[in-house]
Amino acid sequence: MTFEPVELDQEFYNSRISNAVELRKKLNLINSNSNICRLVHGEGDSLPGLIVDFYNGVAVVQCHSIGMYNSVELITEALKFSLGNELTAVYSKSSDTLPTRAEGKDAYVYGNCITPHVALENGVKLNIDWITGQKTGFFIDQRENRYLLGKYAQNKKILNTFCYSGGFSLLALKEGADLVHSLDSSKKAIVLTEENVELNNFGDKHMSIVADAMEYMKELPEDYDIIVLDPPAFAKHRDKRHKAIQGYKRLNAHAIRQIKPGGIIFTFSCSQVVDKFLFTNTVIAAAIESGRNVRILEQLHQPADHPINAFHPEGEYLKGLVLQVD
Repeated sequence: MTFEPVELDQEFYNSRISNAVELRKKLNLINSNSNICRLVHGEGDSLPGLIVDFYNGVAVVQCHSIGMYNSVELITEALKFSLGNELTAVYSKSSDTLPTRAEGKDAYVYGNCITPHVALENGVKLNIDWITGQKTGFFIDQRENRYLLGKYAQNKKILNTFCYSGGFSLLALKEGADLVHSLDSSKKAIVLTEENVELNNFGDKHMSIVADAMEYMKELPEDYDIIVLDPPAFAKHRDKRHKAIQGYKRLNAHAIRQIKPGGIIFTFSCSQVVDKFLFTNTVIAAAIESGRNVRILEQLHQPADHPINAFHPEGEYLKGLVLQVD
């Protein structure tokens, strides 16, 4: 938390959290078109063990250490101090992230809000449910990459694998995709996706698929123009890294083999133990194995509201590539 003998009191948290919030305001991340962003990103905001995500007035606090969890009241007051009347509620959700689950109790610590709660990302409406949803309710870190997909999407047929609540699908539909198929092995995720599609009146160009992505990718029924590969972390510990690399290689090889000539693949890894160089080399290995010519058009990463402390390079966890397959 600090290298100096500083009291971790209300003044300390007010200062650190105000600094983090001020950065997001400078980046204009909360505006009439978007009101979803990460307010605090652990070490990147000099608050290790603390995540705070913001959804249209509601801050969801997630603690990864007992010490940070014991400071939730101070954190809540600091959020009220920093956000003023922009803040309507604070929900503490740490039962899944603390070393001992029994230590954390999920509850509102300020205000209240009915879920799902509608929030905006780049003009798209999203139902956010931090109580029953994964993580804090949504995967904010792909915001800029979803926006980029929208630029490629017009008049295209798109397959969005590991879709969760359909973020990539929604931006593609908003920007004029002809057809979007959202795939996830979880029926619950598909329900979330379909609710978001209905919320935005995008239903006539969308279809959901409940299937295992790795198996589905072996033989695709459509000649998709764009495929999105955004799997959950294949490895959370170094001893699982080799297995993860094999998984990324297999998944990308299937997509590269199956996509139509000239097609685009958005491929990602959020496994912290697989760095961007290893991920890129793994995708190149998949391209070699597939026997097709592949060009890297863009290299992707996490957005500015997920900053990386220069002295904590492990904070860089999300990496991605936009590929064109000839």
